[in-house]
Amino acid sequence: MAGSLNKVMLIGNLGADPEIRSFQNGGKVANLRIATSETWKDRNTGERQERTEWHTVAIFSEGLVGVVERFLRKGSKVYIEGQLQTRKWQDQSGNDRYTTEVVLQGLGSVLTMLDGAPGGGGGQGGGYGGGGGRSQGSGDWQGGSGGFGGGDYDDFGGGSGGSQGGGFGGGRSQGGSRGGAGSPNFDNDLDDEVPF
Repeated sequence: MAGSLNKVMLIGNLGADPEIRSFQNGGKVANLRIATSETWKDRNTGERQERTEWHTVAIFSEGLVGVVERFLRKGSKVYIEGQLQTRKWQDQSGNDRYTTEVVLQGLGSVLTMLDGAPGGGGGQGGGYGGGGGRSQGSGDWQGGSGGFGGGDYDDFGGGSGGSQGGGFGGGRSQGGSRGGAGSPNFDNDLDDEVPF
């Protein structure tokens, strides 16, 4: 076997406001509940069916926790990339319990706001990368350079400009601002030249 991969990519909506907790060492964690839905047409009845899955997400990257605190609310649509992790804990009776959650920590973490920042003018985008190049702090806390993963700090991804891929991205985020009346501008998306 050549290796393994532990990567989760989700697009969904927050089912509740984010829960932010602080630790004694000064670090923070943001906990999210993200709903993803799939729909299909029942073969027998022809009716539309829907199934919703709820995902628990824990964000440890300092910059991403700051973004969650400032911009995300119940109903926010987000794209995330992280890893599945199972942790062991004890309930009040002392019984061992296990929780599997999506964890955003370190360089492979991505958080992109798909419905723009609150009050940002109705644009789409605002990507946030999860890490710079080096880990900062001690223990599990690995933040990005500059706190937001580097990138273009001038564009919040919710304005009315025409920049592509803006936001506080870490070089991998997609989005940026596409202002206007809600319809995307496809003029710049495709080149008329044949690639061969």
